[in-house]
Amino acid sequence: MKPVWAAKAARAHAWVRFKSERRWLLIDETMPRDSSINSAEGMRYDAERSISLVDADIENPGIEGVRSTVSITKEAARAISITALETLREGARFMGVVGARGELVNPFGHIDAAIWSEQEVPGYMIEIAYEYCEELTRIEAGNFYHSFKYLPIEARRAICAYYAFCRRADDIADGDYIDSFPGGSSDDPESVEYRAHIERLTGTSPVVARDHYNDRMSQLFYYRKKLSSAYGQVTSTDPIFIALKDTIRRYNIPRQLLDDMISGMEDDFHRNRYETFEELYSYCYRVASTVGLVCIEIYGYSKLEAREYSEAWGIFMQLTNIIRDVAEDAERDRIYLPMEDLRRYGISEEDIKSGAKLLEHPGWKPFVDEYIKRAETYRDKAFKLLPMLDRQSRYSPAAMMAFYESILKKINKKDGDVFSERVQLSKAEKISLAAYVYGRYRFLAL
Repeated sequence: MKPVWAAKAARAHAWVRFKSERRWLLIDETMPRDSSINSAEGMRYDAERSISLVDADIENPGIEGVRSTVSITKEAARAISITALETLREGARFMGVVGARGELVNPFGHIDAAIWSEQEVPGYMIEIAYEYCEELTRIEAGNFYHSFKYLPIEARRAICAYYAFCRRADDIADGDYIDSFPGGSSDDPESVEYRAHIERLTGTSPVVARDHYNDRMSQLFYYRKKLSSAYGQVTSTDPIFIALKDTIRRYNIPRQLLDDMISGMEDDFHRNRYETFEELYSYCYRVASTVGLVCIEIYGYSKLEAREYSEAWGIFMQLTNIIRDVAEDAERDRIYLPMEDLRRYGISEEDIKSGAKLLEHPGWKPFVDEYIKRAETYRDKAFKLLPMLDRQSRYSPAAMMAFYESILKKINKKDGDVFSERVQLSKAEKISLAAYVYGRYRFLAL
């Protein structure tokens, strides 16, 4: 099997098989064979040293070709000069990221242009962009932001920029957030052509209403355009992408990982059932494993195996989300649990949609037991990541892993009852767990 994505390279490469039967690692043959790889010294992903974790027989490579060509240029987008902005700026309206009522304010939200005319933006604007991302993270991330606070300052700012990118993508795909791209619309020929290509290559009709599909897919299309600016010669006027561009440069984060995350969001508009675990794995990789793979580039790691364990971290957390949110997803006609696994236990789509009645089904508890055991295998691999991370950065991922591990244990203890109430940790449980994790991973040699 060959990977869907692997950057073309002028250097020699070798494919190395991981113990997991469905994954391959692309190693640059010119890399030193030292077992210790310090990402802080630049041994990170780059265009010629990337990994592929999705099988070619799961995803149509033609779709990725369409997605990868999305870009933004100065000639094809509205631009504004930073000099003109400085002349016209309105003091606090431009400089602030928090409004008079404590709400988040886009410091550049009044600008009717998608990009800056200048190739580079001044440092003070980058600082404002980071402040915006950190405030967004503080408001939206909850417990995650608490764990981010203990990162070194530069890493914390970078993580907040990346979180803001992920948060807004999710808000577009799964919420009612309206992202702004001056000059863009769902009726724009470029947007229409993009949707048509993706729909043709998936070979399926949208699983949501056509108007909703057109609107959300169009917004994600323009979101990809903004992402392209973080890797190109122009800079978006969106503060998230101003900060993200600086983060990408500092940590050499490959675009493919961020593109894949957006692709995962788009997947929800094209399918609402997963026949096999392999299909589900591909989805989980996109929406969750890519996040872990980006985060470790910011955290810093000592061995290449950290990438494999980071992938497992994302799979573990997403599998936990899926089992916890079964009822909520079913109400939206979404079933992420592998259909062939459900059938083995005599569970039908109608059973999943029956809510609490599913608890009476003789196959539900055995199914949940098997599902949790599978999730736990990824949990065990995820925890192997922590010793490979810089000690100052361990608390953040360790706290997230511990929270999700506790949620999974609660679901197991409740025999799979995710219907009576939402399974979550109390404030006291979170504080106690956070204190334990902080002491263990910040101060002990683990």
